[in-house]
Amino acid sequence: MISRQEVEHVARLARLRFEEDELTRLQPELGRIIDYVRQLAELDLSGLEPTSHAVPLKNVLRADEPVPGLSQEEATGNGPDVERGQFVVPRIA
Repeated sequence: MISRQEVEHVARLARLRFEEDELTRLQPELGRIIDYVRQLAELDLSGLEPTSHAVPLKNVLRADEPVPGLSQEEATGNGPDVERGQFVVPRIA
């Protein structure tokens, strides 16, 4: 079981502040988490290859290739009010 002082120490390291009732509740919860991690540490993983993800990653994005952009006329063509190639907007008072 994790001690109350250890819970407070972990909270300080994480720069968290807890109320008294929260600290009381966190003590057994953190204890169970630590026990579970200890169980995981006991597993024999010598035949397994290290991975960073549970499933293989596949890049579904297209290649980043430059394409020509819009001309100024095309970009401003649907604007409600255009003057000298720029959108005209109401003045901010």
